[in-house]
Amino acid sequence: MSYRHTHGARLVAHDVTLFSLWAPDARQVDVELEDGSTHGLKAANEGWYHAQVRCGAGTGYRFFVDQKWRVPDPASRSQREDLHGLSQVVDHDTYTWQTSSWTGRPWHESIICEIHVGLLGGFRGVTSYLPYFRELGITALQLMPVAQFPGARNWGYDGALLYAPHSAYGTPEDLKALIDAAHAHEIMIFLDMVYNHFGPEGNYLGHYASEYFCPDRPTPWGAAINFQRPQVRDFFVENALMWLQDYRVDGLRFDAVHAITDTDFLVDLALQVRESVDPQRHTHLIVENERNAAGLLECGFDAQWNDDGHHILHTILTGERDGYYADFSDDKTGKLAKFLSEGFIYQGNTLGDGTPRGEPSAHLSATSFVMFLQNHDQIGNRAFGERLLTLAPEDKLTAAVALLLLSPMVPMIFMGEECGSRHPFLYFTDHHEDLAKAVREGRAREFGKFQQFAGRERELPDPNAEETFNSSRPYRLPPFDGDVCAQGDPSWYRLYRELLMLRRTHIMPWLTNARSGGATRLGEHAVAASWLLDGDRVLRVHVNLGDTRVPFTAPEPQEETLFSFGLDPLTRHMTPGSIIVRLQEAE
Repeated sequence: MSYRHTHGARLVAHDVTLFSLWAPDARQVDVELEDGSTHGLKAANEGWYHAQVRCGAGTGYRFFVDQKWRVPDPASRSQREDLHGLSQVVDHDTYTWQTSSWTGRPWHESIICEIHVGLLGGFRGVTSYLPYFRELGITALQLMPVAQFPGARNWGYDGALLYAPHSAYGTPEDLKALIDAAHAHEIMIFLDMVYNHFGPEGNYLGHYASEYFCPDRPTPWGAAINFQRPQVRDFFVENALMWLQDYRVDGLRFDAVHAITDTDFLVDLALQVRESVDPQRHTHLIVENERNAAGLLECGFDAQWNDDGHHILHTILTGERDGYYADFSDDKTGKLAKFLSEGFIYQGNTLGDGTPRGEPSAHLSATSFVMFLQNHDQIGNRAFGERLLTLAPEDKLTAAVALLLLSPMVPMIFMGEECGSRHPFLYFTDHHEDLAKAVREGRAREFGKFQQFAGRERELPDPNAEETFNSSRPYRLPPFDGDVCAQGDPSWYRLYRELLMLRRTHIMPWLTNARSGGATRLGEHAVAASWLLDGDRVLRVHVNLGDTRVPFTAPEPQEETLFSFGLDPLTRHMTPGSIIVRLQEAE
């Protein structure tokens, strides 16, 4: 199915391209081609400029605004060299898909691994890892943002040209080949989308289209995006549809949507995606939202990253109380039970600063929540990028991993955790000196608020140093010589692989309408939880993340023990850092 294409360069014949730029602040717009020729765009209604020019796919170009600003196309489908170079006309119809019959996988089959494309060697590099991820049991790779950002190294959340795959990662064809190969391995590809702001470098919209922004509505990254303007809405909706249609990705994860002040835009975006994408395809939409807006999960979005679940588990496992963990440091057992039984912990109740957070979520399916112990934020936004394996006791972490992978919530792991990597994942950039200095100083100020960081400012890794990037790599680069994981622990890989096999065989097929059966306290930081699965199956989990032993009961005759760890069978007690997972089959 096609989608409306109004922004950027569009081929209307094999050798004719229609150039369109929304520039309501401009008086004159020209397009300059790589051969040196200049072609004027004609002003149209509501700030649009258009021109048909005789040129085909592969042509390099840029816009020349008011005889003053030479800028890339904000809707560039591909960039020559970098963010500031020439944009390039792309014909998305020339790629021959080898998996054209692929329709995806239903949401409840999602087992997600979040990865950073640059650390894995670009689009072609990620393709080399696909057999590894399939053997592990991963069914979906979530790529941190791949839209064009400044420099060669970046997390991706500083993207400025949202339609162009980052040139240092590869070409549009390389990305399509990755997606094609993933589908051949029955692995979905999700992309992380940043629609709450543009990056601080390479965003020229303020020179000729200031109406993209609302100066009176600040966000942590600057003025809010003005989604009240139809042209701005179309820019982002068309962007989402481009990735879904032209690249055939299986899902989109939307970053920090709490910073999108026009929440009706999100509902409209989901509606247009559902109306535009072939209903025979499984297309998944995921949000990150500090507001815990459960209503979005009933308006076209499949699931939300459950930060509440992460925070309570991290607090129990590590004992940390700084920052947002302070809101999870009291009644931890009650919060753990509420997370397992109702999804969100904060459902309208107030945080420590007095602000309310969340909406009721107990009525939602368990698969409405993406559960994780680690992700790019929760590791990389630490001062030294420590992974949980270096912060928590291994027995309790083992129990938490089993809870993660065998609960009905959709599990997500972060690259390297499955093989026991102890490499940090650090914040890295490739900015010019002034911006690089501002980033360094800003992070030092931010971490200065944390007690555990006090006096260690000089130890903070420089985000702009290439070594910071290289030290964050959890896997060996292809071609592989031996194990994929760099300096890992094979016992962790065996654990993850075993648990994921159990999930795929005994739990995943019956998750379509998984509902909570409630949760109760067993002791300090120990709870029992149950879920009602399809086919009248009941999944029961007893987990002890505390420091004392708690009793456990023998299984009922109709129950099968799927997995256990840390039990004392002689005294029928669960030791600190233990778990039992049982499944009651339908009678």
